Amino acid sequence: MNIIISNSSEAPIYQQITDQIRDSILRGELLEGDLLPSIRNLAKDLRISVITTKRAYDELENDGYIVSVSGKGFYVAGQNAELLHESRLSIVEEKLEEAVKCAKTLNIERSDVFRLLELLYEEE
Repeated sequence: MNIIISNSSEAPIYQQITDQIRDSILRGELLEGDLLPSIRNLAKDLRISVITTKRAYDELENDGYIVSVSGKGFYVAGQNAELLHESRLSIVEEKLEEAVKCAKTLNIERSDVFRLLELLYEEE
């Protein structure tokens, strides 16, 4: 697992960790049952406070992405397929909302936005 902390980011460090682990789970890079680094090891690797790492793990656990097993560590939780799909759609919806706001601000026609979206989607 490769987590990159940016000191220039407006997001707090715990949120950067939370977002990157959650995104890895949603992309299928981390699978159900995968063991995460211990809080202490992750803090050491990232050269941050154990408290910061614990906060990130607590948030992920509260959101249902990971589970703690007493004495063994933190594991990627099993995901309900429908919930996983909804989470993925939510991420895309958020990005599309940003694009729509930008297009409206720049007075770009809806048909142009749709055409651009189709072109971008076909490129992948």
